[in-house]
Amino acid sequence: MQTVETLNEGLKRAFTLTITAKDIDAKVDVELKRLAPQMKMPGFRPGKVPANLIRKMHGPALTQDALNAAIQESVQTLVAEKQLRPAMQPSVELEDGYDLGKDAVVKVEMEVLPQVPAPAIDGLKLERLTVPVADDAVTEQLQKFADQQKKWDDAADDYVAAMGDLVTVDFVGKTADGVAFEGGTGTDMGVELGSGRLIPGFEDQLVGVKTGDDKVLNVTFPEEYQEKSLAGQPATFDITVKSVKTAGESKIDEDLAKSLGLESLEQLTGLLKGQIEQEHNGLTRTHMKRKLLDQLAEGHDFEVPPSMVEAEFNQIWSQLQHEATHEADPEAAMAEMEGERDDYRKIAERRVRLGLLLSEIGQANGVEVSNQEMQRLLAQAAQQYPAEQRQQFMQYVQQEPMAAAQLRAPLYEDKVVDFLFEKAEITDREATREELEAAIESEDGFASGTHTHDHDNHKPKKKAAAKKAKPASDEGCFG
Repeated sequence: MQTVETLNEGLKRAFTLTITAKDIDAKVDVELKRLAPQMKMPGFRPGKVPANLIRKMHGPALTQDALNAAIQESVQTLVAEKQLRPAMQPSVELEDGYDLGKDAVVKVEMEVLPQVPAPAIDGLKLERLTVPVADDAVTEQLQKFADQQKKWDDAADDYVAAMGDLVTVDFVGKTADGVAFEGGTGTDMGVELGSGRLIPGFEDQLVGVKTGDDKVLNVTFPEEYQEKSLAGQPATFDITVKSVKTAGESKIDEDLAKSLGLESLEQLTGLLKGQIEQEHNGLTRTHMKRKLLDQLAEGHDFEVPPSMVEAEFNQIWSQLQHEATHEADPEAAMAEMEGERDDYRKIAERRVRLGLLLSEIGQANGVEVSNQEMQRLLAQAAQQYPAEQRQQFMQYVQQEPMAAAQLRAPLYEDKVVDFLFEKAEITDREATREELEAAIESEDGFASGTHTHDHDNHKPKKKAAAKKAKPASDEGCFG
């Protein structure tokens, strides 16, 4: 193989590889020797078909397979000999006009990973906001459980329904011109007055009804109603009241715990307290991680491969487009996104840079994901598939390095972040949950306005409070 470098500019590299016909033919000979003992042909004993006859019959196909194998091996050799670190899969193109049996000229283009400067991880300072679990927070959760378990008592026939009661109705919904619309008819629907689960005005107009009443409700569908033909339109509902029930007293007691399959109220209280504590710890970590990544981003600036930025941007953009289709006005949401396209591209660039930086920190400090941890990740991911497909999924990940890397990335990132937490000087400050959530949402937590992924759904800094949350945290810097 002859190699000529044709481009070395920034992170871009290009080469021309010449694979001789002799090398290709040698691979054909190897394949012929492998196939000959297996070949069957009339007039010859099994395995005794002459090699020249096999070549005559299957030569073009064998040569094409040999060429493909030679190109793949040549690219791998190029990467190894030149000590290249491709950022993405190299582009490989066979020169036009190639004829089987001749030398093959192959163009190889790629972007390489940059030389990341030695990360500055000394002197990191972080504040850890801790939130103690307040008794009233636990009581509030207990009350929610009690309300969910509440019992309903039949009211007298002449009882007048009030807020908090359960009214069971049959209904027929009609447009303003009196035509029943699809999906607007139902029977025995329970409506808890004051729950706010139905369109505005529906529950309010049931206050004062009695069992057996017929009534016409006049409502207007919200502008953001999911059925576009009804959004913002007036409508009526013909109602027949089947029954009215009043709520029994919601009690926080031993019976509540036992109704949930637990042994005691003390056990239920402990479980809820632990759950709230876990939520607080998650918020604390999110806040600390954002501050950490902001410090790393501010202290490191180096060129990143455009192809990686483009891939990351496309992932972000695809998610945004999906979310926009579920907005009340998809066209307006898309227009707003287009106005911030450059901001999201900067978000993608920052995420790629942080991913490379965290990877460098991890490699330099011996951070690893063990085989046991990888097997656990694989087993957990396989649970998302039907039982009959799980083994196939696990085999796929084990055979595809890229798929394995994507599965491994979030855990590896968390382990690198934990390592940096251990290196950092951390001061603790007690805060309320509201203060911690506000700190996460504030612009102060997004000094460079570039955060994306997972549970930290945010957007470019310049319109931090202007619209619905968009993906913009640095969660998942490894993609």
